[in-house]
Amino acid sequence: MKEDLLIIFIKNPIKGSVKTRLAADLGDDVALEVYKKLIEITFQAIEPVEGDKWVLYSDFIEASFDSPDGNIVTGVQQDGDLGQRMLQAFARGFSAGYQHICIIGSDCYNIRPEIIQEAFRRLLSYDFILGPSTDGGYYLLGMNSLFEDVFINKRWSTSNVLRTTLQNIRKNSYTYYLLEELTDIDTKADLELLKIDLKTFLKS
Repeated sequence: MKEDLLIIFIKNPIKGSVKTRLAADLGDDVALEVYKKLIEITFQAIEPVEGDKWVLYSDFIEASFDSPDGNIVTGVQQDGDLGQRMLQAFARGFSAGYQHICIIGSDCYNIRPEIIQEAFRRLLSYDFILGPSTDGGYYLLGMNSLFEDVFINKRWSTSNVLRTTLQNIRKNSYTYYLLEELTDIDTKADLELLKIDLKTFLKS
């Protein structure tokens, strides 16, 4: 029986189509480089995590993809909004026989292996695990069985995503655990909040 599955959602790093809010202030070229760096940080964070991993791209599998370990399968996300795409990914994972599934994006500057590992440990005791982000959403969602309500009727990329998700969970008397709060990088203000020097960040 399969145990842990980590799903990673990644947008194909194409100029003009990623980090558009950041691009509005800093330009498409800088926004693209920031996102490429965030993808790199994400892969560094997932590498030590045990279990299988699915890297699902938004549009097509990157030809330059180089798996950091042998447990990564690449694929493409289903059509639809973010909730529909996550729902399909979780459904596929549970249909494949996995017992504990977590999903992350590729926007979080301070994601660390320890956080993801803690999420899977907590799934042994809780029905849901969420990693809150400072913008009112979440950077990680984990569950032990498919619960469609957390994916539907949500206004994605708004400040009430986490709140309404928790309402769904509480309404059905499920247990949940909140990980530490982290910050996604979507705007210039996020860079300032994290006190990131852009030149140093892109050269690191």
